[in-house]
Amino acid sequence: MRIVIAEDSAVVRAGLVEILADAGHEVVAAVGRADGLLAAVDQYEPDVTVVDVRMPPGYTDEGVRAAIAIRRDHPGTGVLVFSQYIETRYAADLLGATSGGSAAGVGYLLKDRVADVGEFVEALSRVAAGGTALDPEVVTQLLGASRRADGLTTLTARERDVLALMAEGRSNAAIAGILVVTERAVEKHISNIFSKLGLAPSDADHRRVLAVLRYLEP
Repeated sequence: MRIVIAEDSAVVRAGLVEILADAGHEVVAAVGRADGLLAAVDQYEPDVTVVDVRMPPGYTDEGVRAAIAIRRDHPGTGVLVFSQYIETRYAADLLGATSGGSAAGVGYLLKDRVADVGEFVEALSRVAAGGTALDPEVVTQLLGASRRADGLTTLTARERDVLALMAEGRSNAAIAGILVVTERAVEKHISNIFSKLGLAPSDADHRRVLAVLRYLEP
């Protein structure tokens, strides 16, 4: 993967560069400001970016707003927000920024909850490939802030459980293990979810990601 990192802490930034290089990936730029992130993405067109939420000069929401701009202007670039903070004001916008076009990958992980390096690298790879990687706490807060109820009311409780785990980026095998059901049962639930959400098979759209976007949109 070709990666751009945006992290204001020089120590964390250097650590991420080392971790990803050791995993065989190429960090084409590592910057400490949101404007530097946008410039680096324009210049290098990476597969994926790692973005902190709060960056100079204001240390409020510069990073996540830059992430939304990347999702909008570079739909082929995955965006993984990796932060201590959950910005529910912008997280739904981040998830839906390219929902009108081809669905690029998106992730939102909390630094303190990533258990190990392998988990982080696997999540980043999933986002680069067009999947999702959402911390369960991010999903919970987004749903709490969501105003949308229509279009999802036909889902059963188990289908909602499956869709919530899909939003976290879980594979079918992982979902089956968590819910203590067979993978075949998970596949059936996912098929029902696609049908109820009106997501017909298409080469142009990633139905799994689109289902998650529908689930989390405000």
